[in-house]
Amino acid sequence: MNEKHNRNAPYWAIALVTFGVLGLSTIWIDFGKFWKGYVLDMTGPAWNYILFRGLYTAHADNIWTRFFTPNRTLAIFLIVCFGIETLQYFKIYTSTFDLWDLLAYISILVPLYLIDNRIIGKAKNTPHNKKYSAFGR
Repeated sequence: MNEKHNRNAPYWAIALVTFGVLGLSTIWIDFGKFWKGYVLDMTGPAWNYILFRGLYTAHADNIWTRFFTPNRTLAIFLIVCFGIETLQYFKIYTSTFDLWDLLAYISILVPLYLIDNRIIGKAKNTPHNKKYSAFGR
């Protein structure tokens, strides 16, 4: 498991930086309505998933990494993202509700989750992986 994680860490690090730069560049550059309205909603949860899961660095086995399993991380992020939109819908704070934001949130997040879970599933079968992998390999 450690070997597989460490071998993929540079690719996750590149994805983390790419999503971070793309998301933050929406406040610096104006490429139109889609760019301003959805790119940060797409990349923000994605880069945070990589960050929270610790995919971009050498494998670690600690309280943080044991807590932020793929399933738990996805669930927390979806609750937060959809919660933000729900607050906007009910006008709890000044913002604009947009139903398309819900699709934007999951457009990159869910594929990253599936890739992460697939990598765990292909790694050596351990009790930890069987317990936390959606594929249960």
